[in-house]
Amino acid sequence: MASEGIVDDARVLAVGFDAEHAGTATGWWTDRTETTSDRIGDIETVSGAAAALEALEERPVDCVLTAQPPSNGNGIDLVERIRERDPDLPIVYAARDGDESLAAETVAAGVTEYVPSGWSGTALTGALERAIERGVNRRDCRARARQFGAVFDDPETYAWVLDPDGRVRRANEPALETIDATEADVHGRPFPELAWWQRAEAGPAILRSAVERAANGTVVHREIRVHVGEANESGNESDVNTVGLDGGSESESRSLEVTIRPVRDDSGAVVSLLARASDVTERAELERELRESEELHRVTLNNMTDTVLITNDAGEFTYVCPNVHFIFGYDDDAIHEMGTIDELLGPELYDREALEEDGVLTNIECTATDRAGREHTLLVNVREVSIQEGTILYSCRDVTKRKRREEALTALHRTARELLYAESEREIANIVVDDATDVLDLEASGAYLFDTDENVLEPVAASPGLNRLNGPLAPRRANADSISGRVFVEGDAEFFADVADSAALANPATDVRSAGVVPLGDHGVFLVGSSEIDAFDDVTRELTDLLAATAEAALDRVARERTLRERDRELQRQNRKLTRLDRVNEIIREIDAALVRAETREEIEAAVCERLTSADRFSFAWIGTTDVADERLEANTHGGTGRGRDYLDSVSLSLSEATEPAARTAANREVTVVSNVVDRLREEPWRSEALSREYQSVAGVPLAYDEFTYGVLTVYADQPDAFDGVTRTVLAELGETIASAIAAVERKQALLTDSRTRLEFDVRDEGFVFSRLARRADCILSFDGGVRLHENGASVFTTVEGGSPEAVVDAAADLVAVEGVQVIDGDDVSNGDRRDSDNERDGDGNGGGGSAETVGGTVLLELSPPFLALQLADHGVLLRSVEATPEATRVVVDVPRTVDAGGSVDVVSSAFADVDLHAKRSVDRTTARDLRAELLERLTERQLEVVQLAYYSGYFTSPRERSGEDVADALGISPAAFYRHIRTVQRKLFTILFDEIGLPANAAPAVE
Repeated sequence: MASEGIVDDARVLAVGFDAEHAGTATGWWTDRTETTSDRIGDIETVSGAAAALEALEERPVDCVLTAQPPSNGNGIDLVERIRERDPDLPIVYAARDGDESLAAETVAAGVTEYVPSGWSGTALTGALERAIERGVNRRDCRARARQFGAVFDDPETYAWVLDPDGRVRRANEPALETIDATEADVHGRPFPELAWWQRAEAGPAILRSAVERAANGTVVHREIRVHVGEANESGNESDVNTVGLDGGSESESRSLEVTIRPVRDDSGAVVSLLARASDVTERAELERELRESEELHRVTLNNMTDTVLITNDAGEFTYVCPNVHFIFGYDDDAIHEMGTIDELLGPELYDREALEEDGVLTNIECTATDRAGREHTLLVNVREVSIQEGTILYSCRDVTKRKRREEALTALHRTARELLYAESEREIANIVVDDATDVLDLEASGAYLFDTDENVLEPVAASPGLNRLNGPLAPRRANADSISGRVFVEGDAEFFADVADSAALANPATDVRSAGVVPLGDHGVFLVGSSEIDAFDDVTRELTDLLAATAEAALDRVARERTLRERDRELQRQNRKLTRLDRVNEIIREIDAALVRAETREEIEAAVCERLTSADRFSFAWIGTTDVADERLEANTHGGTGRGRDYLDSVSLSLSEATEPAARTAANREVTVVSNVVDRLREEPWRSEALSREYQSVAGVPLAYDEFTYGVLTVYADQPDAFDGVTRTVLAELGETIASAIAAVERKQALLTDSRTRLEFDVRDEGFVFSRLARRADCILSFDGGVRLHENGASVFTTVEGGSPEAVVDAAADLVAVEGVQVIDGDDVSNGDRRDSDNERDGDGNGGGGSAETVGGTVLLELSPPFLALQLADHGVLLRSVEATPEATRVVVDVPRTVDAGGSVDVVSSAFADVDLHAKRSVDRTTARDLRAELLERLTERQLEVVQLAYYSGYFTSPRERSGEDVADALGISPAAFYRHIRTVQRKLFTILFDEIGLPANAAPAVE
């Protein structure tokens, strides 16, 4: 049965029912309408096809019921003609006779329901209801389809139909045209991966999440920024705007509002998704501008100092600025409760007629009282406006401080004129104290002047108000024990809302509460106060500083005049200073000359101490170095009075305490100067020991060169301030010179001494160039210590084991520390194939070809500065060898006996981020090293380069691995030049062996 409401008011056209069946059909219909409460609205009968078509032209019907008329065959032609006119009109065909072929024919012609012959009323009823219901449903579907099409094809909107998994099923024409694509280009593609969203800000990720939510039944809205000039579905740049809007440029982005809705079937399951995108750039821009404008106005109104008020004609507040509390201390609710503007600014603030005539009145001065009862001077601007219900705008500016400042500056100007004629410090102090009441409007003021002879602040002036509130002022020491002393020493003004809260309060019985203490430069301090708490606002502080600065300027003028009178004495002091400088320069010249002649470190240190203490230059000088454990300073050499050694025995030179200047210098490696030993005499025990030996001032200088410290030079003088700025600078430079001389001597001793200490280190610094190369190339790299210097760095021959030299070349490609790398001996050398033992080339370049793949070889590394060997050599330490594996690196250095081994450990440790001392042992240098040194002195850089390359290339092996031509080609020289260099080196070597050393021809030199 059809559902309720489907066949209500249905209109049926019955065609071809003859006399035999007319009674049955109409009788059935009559019976049905009587039993169904007139649910069927109307029925019309016609006799034939022509009448039926004519009736359909005149009025629409909901269903056609036709029988098999005897006059026109089987009646299928009527069905076909109705279908031509209306493909969706329901047709029920009731056959009077016929078979299955007739039924098939009628269905093929477009019959909605077929009722076989012998039909009954029940069969006909069901067929009509089903046909009418199907017709209604089909019309509804077509109507919804037309509605959906109208929405989907909206030219102002971009739309897509998606599968629940987000793949595109259909796209409307605007969406396709915008990205220059066809339906086939986008069909089946994931919606978030369309060219639309590839240049959107996180577009694909946002849309993937939106599709997932929509597939779960949620309507999703997202706003996405899309840039114009996107790529189309074929990967080419589209010449049209990405979002299809006019006015776009390639640097512009547009805002799209994307909505994805789930589409459900009758069961409620999501069967598809409808995605629509609309350009909302203008709306988004307006919203952004509105938010920015609102934020700007909010910040402006909250932070500006002027207060804005709006009232109606009756003076009632319609708007109160949020910052109203800045001036009045009330919040906006309290202002509204006042009722009218007259309660806040007073009546008759302005002339209403003048406002109506001019529209605005400016700079109206008035007085208003804030919530705390304080009076404020205001400048008010009044303007006619029309803002919501408000008609008059008031802009109020607080000028209380400016007004007060103007009055105070007038009084301060009078004080400054009086100070121009003052001739002494006391007169200046009295003028300032007398005028402070008028300038600052404070009842108490006073002044201290600093007595340089007694090192004390003396009270020289006090106002009657200060004497009444505090009593007479007492002298103060220039230290932190009192407020006045602290301000004078530190030079910073201090203001107190209540001096009773200060720990340095000197007079607990004082009635002064608010106070300000301002320094008068080096002359003293100025005091002001009040019996009220928190009497100093910003203006009062500013005026106090101005008054103090004016007094200080007057005191400076008097001091300058006094200075002019003392010019002769100052010139004499300058002459003494120049004499002292000449003496220091003389000492430096003598020390430089002694350093040039010194052969050992002991001679250098002795010469320095002797020159510094000779001719009563300084009382005592000594040089010390830290012990092995870096716990204390130990004296090496000293010079001067015999009491110096006693002094060193009586003081602590521990680096942990680091109070004595020498120990402090050793601890922080900076110049330490004590201008007056008497200062802090009770705090540090060494001062009393020094003072008992008449040492008045001390200077400690680190002996440092190239970040390596060789000890500390400490000098003691028998007068205070013996080490002025120039002397300190000269002594600091002297420390560097001494350290450089010691380093030079130790380097020389390193070349001459036979015995040395060998230190082996385990290096775990991943930044070390050999470690990085071994790890990257997965091989073992070893370096025997031979270094060839050149202008841009150093060259070292490095042996490769367990890997390919070419791997080392590849590993060094992006290392900044490696300027270049060349394979000298290995798998694939840069100048021809490596020769095997069966195809050796002779010295004239003859020989066969062929290559043999080997593992290992030799490479020449060009290293950029600074290189470890050069850093060590500056301190007399020799880099013996380096062996690096992918897992660890071993560095071996030789330290001559004359060089501090402990300091050498520091040198190596400072060169790496992670290093441990592995072993330490003593070794003796043999004559082979002497022979090598002698030979290296006679060889030129080019000769050494040629013979090293030939050696590491296998030229001297038997059978010969590289020919002379190969080596010459690698060096970029001719074979003749190569052989000439080789013969020259051989001749020099044999000359040393046989002519100068006298080595028998059958003897071989010892090799270290």
